[in-house]
Amino acid sequence: MSRYTKKDILELVEEEDVEFIRLQFTDLFGSMKNLAVTSGQLQKALDNRVMFDGSSIDGFVQVDESDMYLYPDYNTFVTFPWRPQQGKVARLICEVHRPDGSCYEGDPRYILKKIVSRAADLGYRFNVGPECEFFLYHVDDNGLPTNITHEQAGYFDMGPLDFGENARRDMVLTLEDMGFQVEASHHENSPAQHEIDFKYDDALETADNIMTFKMVIKTIAKRHGLHATFMPKPRSGIDGSGMHINMSLSKNGINVFQDVQEPNGLSREAYYFLGGIFRHIKAMTLILNPIVNSYKRLVPGYEAPSYIAWSAKNRTPLVRIPATRGEDTRIELRSPDPSCNPYLALAVCLAAGLDGIRNQILPPASRDMNINALSLEELKNLGIESLPRNLKEAVDEFGKDPLMKEVLGTEVCRKYAQAKRKEWEAYNAQISEWELQNYLLRI
Repeated sequence: MSRYTKKDILELVEEEDVEFIRLQFTDLFGSMKNLAVTSGQLQKALDNRVMFDGSSIDGFVQVDESDMYLYPDYNTFVTFPWRPQQGKVARLICEVHRPDGSCYEGDPRYILKKIVSRAADLGYRFNVGPECEFFLYHVDDNGLPTNITHEQAGYFDMGPLDFGENARRDMVLTLEDMGFQVEASHHENSPAQHEIDFKYDDALETADNIMTFKMVIKTIAKRHGLHATFMPKPRSGIDGSGMHINMSLSKNGINVFQDVQEPNGLSREAYYFLGGIFRHIKAMTLILNPIVNSYKRLVPGYEAPSYIAWSAKNRTPLVRIPATRGEDTRIELRSPDPSCNPYLALAVCLAAGLDGIRNQILPPASRDMNINALSLEELKNLGIESLPRNLKEAVDEFGKDPLMKEVLGTEVCRKYAQAKRKEWEAYNAQISEWELQNYLLRI
């Protein structure tokens, strides 16, 4: 149900003395884009008449079909708390349309809406709660980001060990000013690493919230003289940053994943949904872990998963079933990281789960042990496979799975895989500090 009408927004802008409205959208690779208009141009924007050059956006269209239009979602209107009290700045999240009014099939938000609509046709609402981790680092004398911190705090530590405590508090307060329901915030395991969790919502709202969350974190960090990064593994030898995705389906307001009579408290739909995730996880990994650096996090010996297994009793596998049951029953997918495009990530997760339900795909047996403590031979004997080990392997797996083309579209899949192959090739052409340290003197 709509919260705002066009009339509501026009009145809010006038009453709150909003001077600039940012029309925001997300490109194929998860970067937020922005076109700002003044309040005098708001009526034009609300009438879907603001045009931009789509050929200038990575992964969108060619120059011969470049004219595209922004269609604001009225319900996403919010005023930025950190901007001036006079001449305030607000935003509207937009969808991308072609000149004939049709939805642009490569718009990540549209891709997610399609899958959410498919679930709704089956009576399901897809509920998602993310756990977003990030690092707060120093900047250099020119204000440019570094990966340097003098902090030595660890999990759940507080000030004065936690140098970022004040910044994190301001982040929480700002998020709440913007309508977020923040459930918890704390220092994470690695030095300078933090986590802020906000309440679950339907998939589209959650994807919008993740993009807004990242913008707020970076903005408030800068106001504290820090740089916030969602890079999965900015330093070696530490735990990287993940974005665990907690998922459930509800029907008529009831969580359909719960079954109090079943030993694990899971319904058949939950098992089938989990089975779909496992069927497609190797292909999905390119979307959930989309950059070269993602795979520096997904290695044994740290808290991130590297093997394809699940458990209701252990945190080391790819998927765990948190202890809460009843209406809070959910599946926690632990491999995604915050560099992913949340619209595409939630789209492939939902599509895989629905495929599992449709085809009654059961997951493998649960593995209620420390997966990281098993030898390669033990893993093989148990039939436990690994996630793709690098970006190239992920691209290869992505191309093998027809569901990815069904969800994202053939053209989006082609553009995405092409860009990621190019990224992998560029990475392989670089000379790393590790190579210099190990080979320059000895060889």
